[in-house]
Amino acid sequence: MNTDPLSIISVLIVDDQRTMRSIIRALLNNNGMKLVKEAREGGEALKIMEESVEPPDVVICDLHMKGMDGLEFCQKVRLSKRQKIRDVKIIVLTGDKDTFIHGVSTQVGAVSVLSKPVTSEDLKMEIAKAVDLAM
Repeated sequence: MNTDPLSIISVLIVDDQRTMRSIIRALLNNNGMKLVKEAREGGEALKIMEESVEPPDVVICDLHMKGMDGLEFCQKVRLSKRQKIRDVKIIVLTGDKDTFIHGVSTQVGAVSVLSKPVTSEDLKMEIAKAVDLAM
């Protein structure tokens, strides 16, 4: 039986690049997180969340995507009619180094912003912090 507290954390990866989704999934799997779903953009991610009885514990979302981008996605999550969706922790993962954009991301609802490239350990620590797990 897996006693790692991260093994029960559900994660939704939102990124328009399949390669990036695969890399993030591998990093999550390396940290024992197997409850992982993927979406290509914010609109698809919202649909997954709205159709789920239990939304994910954490969303890892790219900032710049075709369709609904990360900022709009964060706003729509925070304005959801369902409390469980509004409470989902969103971690923005972006290649954008602009600190202004990072600040805007947290203002619209991201709990943190990570810059690409990200390590497995960075991801693990941010997820643990987002869901209040002591690591």
